[in-house]
Amino acid sequence: MEIPHFGIPPELARRMSMAEQHEYLRTRLSRRRTLVTAGAVAGGLLTGCSGSGPGSGTATRSPSPSTSKAPGSFITPFGRHLAFGADPKTQMRISWQVPLAVRRPYVRVGLRPDDLGRRIEAELRDLHTPELKGVRPAVEQYYLHAALDGLRPDTTYYYGVGHEGFDPASPRHRSSVTSFRTAPASAPERFVFTAFGDQGVGEEAALNDRLLLRRSPAFHLHAGDICYADPTGKGKESDVFDAGQWDRFLKQTEPVARSVPWMVTTGNHDMEAWYSPDGYGGQLARFSLPDSGFDARTAPGVYAFTYGNVGVVALDANDVSYEIPANFGYTEGRQTTWLDKKLGELRADASVDFIVVFFHHCAYSTSTHASDGGVRAEWLPLFARHQVDLVINGHNHVYERTDAIRNGEVGRPVPVGGTTDPRRDGIVYVTAGGGGKELYGFPDGVRESYEGNTADRESVDTFRWTKSRDTRAESVQWSRVRYRGFSFLSVEAVSGAAPRLKVSALASSGERIDHFEVRRGA
Repeated sequence: MEIPHFGIPPELARRMSMAEQHEYLRTRLSRRRTLVTAGAVAGGLLTGCSGSGPGSGTATRSPSPSTSKAPGSFITPFGRHLAFGADPKTQMRISWQVPLAVRRPYVRVGLRPDDLGRRIEAELRDLHTPELKGVRPAVEQYYLHAALDGLRPDTTYYYGVGHEGFDPASPRHRSSVTSFRTAPASAPERFVFTAFGDQGVGEEAALNDRLLLRRSPAFHLHAGDICYADPTGKGKESDVFDAGQWDRFLKQTEPVARSVPWMVTTGNHDMEAWYSPDGYGGQLARFSLPDSGFDARTAPGVYAFTYGNVGVVALDANDVSYEIPANFGYTEGRQTTWLDKKLGELRADASVDFIVVFFHHCAYSTSTHASDGGVRAEWLPLFARHQVDLVINGHNHVYERTDAIRNGEVGRPVPVGGTTDPRRDGIVYVTAGGGGKELYGFPDGVRESYEGNTADRESVDTFRWTKSRDTRAESVQWSRVRYRGFSFLSVEAVSGAAPRLKVSALASSGERIDHFEVRRGA
């Protein structure tokens, strides 16, 4: 039975705190929702995001002011999350959510928490999820985005998000002010970034967030399957879907993502077919990610950026996956062409020592989903040609790490604590799928093997997905480290005469379960 809220619409009351409900009633104003209209996009943000069609959700964009009549004094922003622009030294994107449309959303920013003199207008994106009779009501969600350009490198900025009626610089809301730091102008001696995939919402997911924050990462990579609003993960309109899961996820992630750029890409559970185009309209409404020369209007999970001496490339493996074909080939080969060009640019850049690529579906894994033959066929030749240094995947809810792989075989064994040089040995692939969602296992009879609990060298009987969506058995030698537990990856990048990536995997207990080094120039 639904509890009455005395004049507050139930769908709104569920999204408000008691204080907000009190303020709503005190003002004696009833909510009249007016959809924002699509208009010019705030400068520097991604462009174009609309969806239509039977059963589809829609996302519309509007510059401020919006046409909502709701008073802003009782609407509290939540779910702040950062992302770099194309240049992490000078650009940051700030995103957040409100429970209903607001007037004149903005960000205040400054070099001190008590002096937020610069004010940047924000864009409101209204995301509509249609009713599914007998299953869920219609849902309206409101996401705000502000583009900060022209920032100083290696500088801490303080910011607060607000709108008409909610000023983060006022004494009442000053506790909401937080900070971020831009990338340095040149490669720092060392910095840390973290990574995982397959997070969802829950106690273990929140614990991983708290643990990785202790590493003081410069940024975090989320390798797809972000919140599981679509727990089915087939990319079809028949999938079960709960749009409210995104509210819960963004609230859970905010303590980290409000100060650490949260760089996401798309997994199979992120193909939310209720939103066009290609099930990515929801991602386009919620996230502002770097525009790196690819079509960010249709492929939000494809981009690149450089931080210090590391070039990072995000890919959408739904485009090439043999296992889950809902979006197979949707870029018509353009993503792979872009990847070849981007990897070539990064490898030719003298300031870039290492190239790290992250995406969802596994190139090499022995766990439940095993390896995706489409990823191998399309992208591994490019990784080899451009000497990619580290590949990070999710999809399988375990931690698994390969030896250095060259031409599909072990190019060099990389035991726990070992070192490798991709120019000579091949590439190490890491499945970091222990971000928080229910865990998988390994094939029957295959033992876990990790730091402090290493197993004898063994072959593992597994399989890969083929283009016909069949599986083909394979016995592999490359599975070096296997851990069935919640975990995340922590990578320390070191520059100088002997640059290296010091890669560690940490369990949710804080215990290290793996470490190795990727070296260049040694």
